[in-house]
Amino acid sequence: MAQPAPATDWSAFPLTHLRGQQSLVTGGAGFIGSHLAHALTQLECKVTVVDDLCGGGDPAALPPTVKFIKGSILDQPLLDDCTAGCQFVFHQAALGSVPRSLEQPRQYTDVNVIGTLNVLEAARKAQVQRVLFAASSSAYGDNPTLPKTESMSSRPLSPYAATKICGEAMMTAWAAGFSVDTVCLRYFNIFGPRQNPDSAYAAVIAAFAKALLAGRRPTIFGDGRQTRDFTYVDNVVLANLLATKVEARLNGAVINIALGQSVTINDLAHDMADMLGRTNLTPIHEPARSGDVVHSLADISKARTILNYQPIVPFRTGLQTTVDWYRKHTR
Repeated sequence: MAQPAPATDWSAFPLTHLRGQQSLVTGGAGFIGSHLAHALTQLECKVTVVDDLCGGGDPAALPPTVKFIKGSILDQPLLDDCTAGCQFVFHQAALGSVPRSLEQPRQYTDVNVIGTLNVLEAARKAQVQRVLFAASSSAYGDNPTLPKTESMSSRPLSPYAATKICGEAMMTAWAAGFSVDTVCLRYFNIFGPRQNPDSAYAAVIAAFAKALLAGRRPTIFGDGRQTRDFTYVDNVVLANLLATKVEARLNGAVINIALGQSVTINDLAHDMADMLGRTNLTPIHEPARSGDVVHSLADISKARTILNYQPIVPFRTGLQTTVDWYRKHTR
């Protein structure tokens, strides 16, 4: 069985250019944003976090030196104030969940599109060096070609995917029309400690952990043969940090951030049940959900070339670390 990964020592990475710099992390009290804030703090970067906590973020999970501001990316004056003096903006704030976006398409458009507009306008006014946008592999939709390459056309299957594609287009447009540089990092199925298991729309690993620890059979939507390129959160943090180091303009480039390996949902459920000693809890299968893609696997060669990105935490190592965290923190 894979051993838990030690906490990543970000100060050991050659990222000294971030020392003393100011950065804003939108959605920084949430799952990915809080991990990013911890890494930036280790690198002696001055970090401000803006988060309205609607996604269940926890300011207590942030390092004490982080300046936390409770607020929404729909508040332009607030963003303008928070972005002033920043060199980098890590735009992680968004409403997530494909199923929920099908129920609330207008709200998703307001937050994910208008909110991104506000972030870009604040960055333009503050003359930041680069905006790093949390894009999504949902942009590929039901394109059957594997692995997914950035040159493929977008095929959104949900309002959530559509808003993320719109965000990518805005990143390109603002980089072309203004001095602010941008990059779009397309995340593939991110997981890790602190991912919220309590939402009805929880990501699959968080949802499986909650069910298994409660002694309930996990629910799989579909036959379970669908695949995902599960990516441990520290790999995503690394990609963001590396993207601040690129000296040439990135001009809104879309770059896959993933592990570059696929796992079936059936295998995931089996592995998690084994790790938690709940092998008797076999999955329940429900009908597939509208908007969900069948297979997902990333080609990460562009990330290797442009960012010098190489995943640092393998899937099973990250999964064991995540399962151990849920075992300790789930009540």
